[in-house]
Amino acid sequence: RIFIIWAISSWFRRGPAPQEQSSAGGTPRAPSRNLFPKDTLMDLYVYISEHEHFTDFNVSSALFWQKRDLVYGDWTSGENADGCYEHYGEVDISQSVQQNGSIYIHVYFTKSGFHPDPRQKNLYRRLATVHTSRMINKYKRRRFQKTKNLLTGETEADPEMIKRAEDYGPVEVISHWHPNLTINMVDDHTPWVKGSVPPPLDQYVKFDAISGDYYPILYFNDYWNLQKDYFPINETLQRLPFRLSFCPLSLWRWQLYAAQSTKSPWNFLGEDLYEQSDEEQDSVKVALLETNPYLLALTIIVSIVHSIFEFLAFKNDIQFWNSRQSLEGLSVRSVFFGVFQSLVVLLYILDNETNFVVQVSVFIGLLIDLWKITKVMDVRLDRENKVAGVFPRVTFKDKSTYIESSTKVYDD
Repeated sequence: RIFIIWAISSWFRRGPAPQEQSSAGGTPRAPSRNLFPKDTLMDLYVYISEHEHFTDFNVSSALFWQKRDLVYGDWTSGENADGCYEHYGEVDISQSVQQNGSIYIHVYFTKSGFHPDPRQKNLYRRLATVHTSRMINKYKRRRFQKTKNLLTGETEADPEMIKRAEDYGPVEVISHWHPNLTINMVDDHTPWVKGSVPPPLDQYVKFDAISGDYYPILYFNDYWNLQKDYFPINETLQRLPFRLSFCPLSLWRWQLYAAQSTKSPWNFLGEDLYEQSDEEQDSVKVALLETNPYLLALTIIVSIVHSIFEFLAFKNDIQFWNSRQSLEGLSVRSVFFGVFQSLVVLLYILDNETNFVVQVSVFIGLLIDLWKITKVMDVRLDRENKVAGVFPRVTFKDKSTYIESSTKVYDD
């Protein structure tokens, strides 16, 4: 994450290079400008709908929040004199949403005096309207555990959960809701050049196809929404509480949030590890919110030093066994016991869903222990006496430097 933030900030320090970008005809592209100049008066329209593409401007129940005469780039208005406004309400949901249906938020900013509905020809202007939308419910997977304690034969799972596992399988996808969301409008007038906006910012900067200028950047900010605060949507809920905030956002802070949000398109480790990363990120957020800054800094330093020492321990262990010519004084049996011990520890931390970094560390240690077996014994594949007539048999034979010394006697 630090590298991503550094790369983005380095890009901005270099400044724009408009002459390097050319249009289809070969002429240089001129830098664009923000379609909403500084201090532009704006009106905010927020609609909530079950449809991804919104057209029900005439349905009054779809309008969740309307705020007039907002000032673009104003950091001093609002109840707390920070440029932020807040609106609380309850969203009526249909049976479709109760049964895992989707629900969307549609946000429109127009210059004062205009309306977001394209059908109102006298009040609609394309270059005076900026729009963005997003699905605001979140689908999460609930896993049903039917495991039993091998010693007592009992299970800690709820009987109702076991029945749902039999009906829906071991995993059930359920729609969840979080009552808070923030709409940020980035206070930025950088002369962006189309095609040269660095990722991940390029997915948020929208250019007008005709004028070449770009619309104000709208960002849905749910970074501080913790996973534990989501609750499932079901038939017992008729309304959903929803607190919506509008705040200006600086370019630098937007870079930080945008860099964090890139974990979703870069996720290639599978959905299980992706969901686990959400929980781990929550622990980071809680630490940032609740921990003393000095203690947090000390924890980070100790963690980094621990990782460095662990890497050096792996390096020295491999270097020692790789350069060892004689096994005199070394216990072969302890090497095999080390493999068994590392395997037990790995299974234990996997069963307890420990941090992914710890799992990788223990797994690397297990691989090193397995590699040590090839250094203390002669490991060969016996292709003549195959297992089940298919797989070659693995044979182990003590090395001569081990047999000829008295070490084997003590080891036995």
